[in-house]
Amino acid sequence: MLQCKKYHHVSISVTNLERSVAFYKHVLGLQEIPRPPIQTSRGVWLDVGGQQLHLIVHDGETIRKGVLDTKDGHLAIVVENYQETIDWLEANGIEYEARPHAVTGFSQIYITDPDKNIIELDCDFRD
Repeated sequence: MLQCKKYHHVSISVTNLERSVAFYKHVLGLQEIPRPPIQTSRGVWLDVGGQQLHLIVHDGETIRKGVLDTKDGHLAIVVENYQETIDWLEANGIEYEARPHAVTGFSQIYITDPDKNIIELDCDFRD
């Protein structure tokens, strides 16, 4: 049997690299990490708590066109504080969908990046 040890990275398609990098750095506070000189694609790698998020430029249409659907593929990140996260999103004009008492057993906040990739922000249930 295959023995998986951990995630190495998550890669998502973006259409405007500069806009997406600004979003992930400013809204999520991620830091850029070195990326080797890959000639076949443009992109940026970001650190997410020791794991990697790869933003890769895709010149075609992305699949996200309609409303938020959590059945679509998405990136989930654990955040420290639910209300502080909502306050930050509101202060920065980021639309979100809050699910403070989700059936999953933890609180969820959903946002989308500029290319409508879904990001789930998770936190232990609020008091």
